[in-house]
Amino acid sequence: QVRLVESGGGLVQPGGSLRLSCAASGIIFSTYTMGWYRQAPGKQRELVATITSGGSTTYADSVKGRFTISRDNAKYTVYLQMDSLKPEDTAVYYCNAALGYYAYWGQGTQVTVSS
Repeated sequence: QVRLVESGGGLVQPGGSLRLSCAASGIIFSTYTMGWYRQAPGKQRELVATITSGGSTTYADSVKGRFTISRDNAKYTVYLQMDSLKPEDTAVYYCNAALGYYAYWGQGTQVTVSS
């Protein structure tokens, strides 16, 4: 059974930082492209960042220079370091694992940026 479990969300002031973690099980983690997506109220889910099995990364333009995705294959975990947070970053953040036709999602973690 595949499980993706996110953690690290919470309430932070504008300009602050958070680090999200996603622990995976039930997959050969090192072979999957891992990603973070987010969904704000009333909006569609959007890509935030991805990291391939080889370590190549992509970012949404809105988070470039502020967010950093990384992975630890030994720990079956992917991270999203979020710095210089803005109110518009408020959303539920979802972890994704993808390989070919297979894609799995976590349950999401809430990030709220507010003063």
